[in-house]
Amino acid sequence: MVSDRLTFKEMCAEFDVTPRTLRYYEYIELLQPDREGRARFYGPRERARMKLILRGRKFGFQLEDIRQWLLIYENEGNEAQMKAWLELADRQLGQLAEDRKQLDEAIDELTRLRNDTAASLD
Repeated sequence: MVSDRLTFKEMCAEFDVTPRTLRYYEYIELLQPDREGRARFYGPRERARMKLILRGRKFGFQLEDIRQWLLIYENEGNEAQMKAWLELADRQLGQLAEDRKQLDEAIDELTRLRNDTAASLD
């Protein structure tokens, strides 16, 4: 019978995270693996939470925002929590749009400077 639990090492490999990262997520209570002695085991719940943590980090959320996101995930049917999620997502979308604008401006300026320098060498 194949176990639906991953060991600490397997969890790191599955999600391509360092042991330090995994331990930190446990320390701040984003993950709560089963413990048997010193061994840790991660079941389907913890793997689903890890997917959401990594997705949240990809979207640029702070860990506290992700904590709220996980609470929403666990209580998916609660309308108030879903509204709170929408507010979090809208705020992050605004921040990402501003970040994109600044990045586009930096790329444009660097491209101009690069082209001016290349032209001066000709």
